[in-house]
Amino acid sequence: KVEAVLQWSTPKSVSEIRSFLGLASYYRRFIEGFSKLAMSLTQLTRKNRAFVWDKKCEDSFQELKRMLMTAPVLTLPDAKEPFAVYCDASKMGLGG
Repeated sequence: KVEAVLQWSTPKSVSEIRSFLGLASYYRRFIEGFSKLAMSLTQLTRKNRAFVWDKKCEDSFQELKRMLMTAPVLTLPDAKEPFAVYCDASKMGLGG
């Protein structure tokens, strides 16, 4: 799957963005700040919005690809060891 992400070409249509975001969203729990990072791409999928691929979109796309290829492995915490829990909340969000 890493190879598929690596080979993913720059989206040229709304449907291609949706396809990429669908894959990326599946792994969003591995990507800190996913919603903020995907915001510029998500905005291009809205109705009555012109498809203009700019530097911000390209940067977000490349950063999401990089993070998908280097995502950490999630494991259950060891109850015998101390661990911290962090919450990520912001005014920007992504939902379905």
